[in-house]
Amino acid sequence: MILHLDLDSFFVSVERILNPDLIRKPVIVGGSGNRGVVSSCSYEARAFGVRSAMPMMKARALCPHAVTANNGYREYGKYSKMVTDIIAEKSPQFQKASIDEFYIDVSGMDKYFGAEKWSHALRQHIIKETGLPISWGLAANKLLAKMCTQDAKPNGTYVIPLGEEQQYLDPKSVGTIPFVGEKMVETLARMRIHTIADLRAFEQEALMRRFGKNGMWLWQKARGIDHSQVHSGREEKSVSCERTFSNNISNRKEIKHLLFTLCEKLSFELRSKQWQTGCVTVKIRFANFETHSHQKQIIPEFATPDLYAVAEKLLDELWEDNVPLRLIGIRFSDLSGIEDQLTLFDNSETKRNYFSAVDKLKAKYGKGKLFFGGNME
Repeated sequence: MILHLDLDSFFVSVERILNPDLIRKPVIVGGSGNRGVVSSCSYEARAFGVRSAMPMMKARALCPHAVTANNGYREYGKYSKMVTDIIAEKSPQFQKASIDEFYIDVSGMDKYFGAEKWSHALRQHIIKETGLPISWGLAANKLLAKMCTQDAKPNGTYVIPLGEEQQYLDPKSVGTIPFVGEKMVETLARMRIHTIADLRAFEQEALMRRFGKNGMWLWQKARGIDHSQVHSGREEKSVSCERTFSNNISNRKEIKHLLFTLCEKLSFELRSKQWQTGCVTVKIRFANFETHSHQKQIIPEFATPDLYAVAEKLLDELWEDNVPLRLIGIRFSDLSGIEDQLTLFDNSETKRNYFSAVDKLKAKYGKGKLFFGGNME
């Protein structure tokens, strides 16, 4: 059994601990300028249509009476560490997926204490010690646990009993599957696929013809299949690199070329360690030192062109008006072993062999001598 914990509206919750006057008020956490992006928002603000990753200008237009707050990542990091320390002390094996999200492998705990009872006790301890609201989901694997955490929110719990996974999944919208975005939902709707039961009715081959490797991924998720493990003890939780310019740059083509170079560098590093990433973050800094970042959870990937496509989209969302930049950076997090993916996609071994051959050439002749050019103009 896997327990998934998610700190509800984490940044907002921290702001409310620091300033109790914000309780029950609409709160938006994000950049202060018009180019800022919403990092988190309270449920009161969500009622007006405000969402994470939305431009701050749009969020303020939707909810003009909202309070904007941002005490910075030092405070958020401090509270995240408090929760992490509690989980590390109490848990047999855990993985910190992000600043506010955790997985715990509670397999076998029923013999001694009871996984559900233990999970309730852990949640109450975290709330008591930190004051932060937290929701959890308990299920057979990471996919299902993450999904039922969404049903537990706000500040609640949800359990999928063993053997009832398909009964839980079938009536749900395909959009509730983690990492299935709006465009995929629209595409599936055109195929008359609205629920997970509709998706499960499609043959594996038909989905793969339409979506390639993602077709296999969809086929498995519709059946609640997820072989990914709870990874703990990894020294490196993420890899990142950035470039500060001697002169500010406003040329979009030049910026994208630099982003591609950074992406290729990090992708090579991932593959050299037999890792793949489940989260891509792009960071930019303007000439006035105002800094913004945007991230996206993805199906775990290690291929340079696929990762650059995600990074390029994040850049376009962050940087719309070609205001001069002084820095650009990229980070890959939520890391897992490439070997985990081989159980998901039949063509993954061929893909891994292809990139292995490319990387051997890069290692032999120099990383700067050979690079992918498919996304370059």
